[in-house]
Amino acid sequence: MDSEITRYQCRIVNIKHGSNFKVVEPVNLYSCTFGDDCFVGPFVEIQRNVKIGSRTRVQSHSFICDKVSIGEDCFIAHGVMFINDLFKGGMPSREDKDWLPTVIGNKVNIGSNSTILPVKICDNVVIGAGSVVVKNIIVPGVYAGNPARLLRIL
Repeated sequence: MDSEITRYQCRIVNIKHGSNFKVVEPVNLYSCTFGDDCFVGPFVEIQRNVKIGSRTRVQSHSFICDKVSIGEDCFIAHGVMFINDLFKGGMPSREDKDWLPTVIGNKVNIGSNSTILPVKICDNVVIGAGSVVVKNIIVPGVYAGNPARLLRIL
């Protein structure tokens, strides 16, 4: 069987960044914005309209979808997934109007393999590895589990 193959290559397209921006390829970064002293590890995809604050690090194999804002001095560990679509129709929506925003405050550390649904997370929060954040976090502290729950106040 001889069929055509459509190939896509990893790319960095139309990004804005401050000074001392470091990225380890391969990555897909497009139409997103970074502050000063940011780092992005390999095998990361960061989509359009994402804003990442200064001194924030995004480790390998993470996915940050459209409509996510991450504050300053944050750490996004390996394999963290951000979700902007709640699959309300029983399947992924192709409509931008159905996607919801996520806002991450300053000094937020998100552990490996966590999943972050469309929520707001205040400043000074630690999310334990493997956690699923399904509700807004309004109290600084350490959260973990599925769904993520407050373990202790910081």
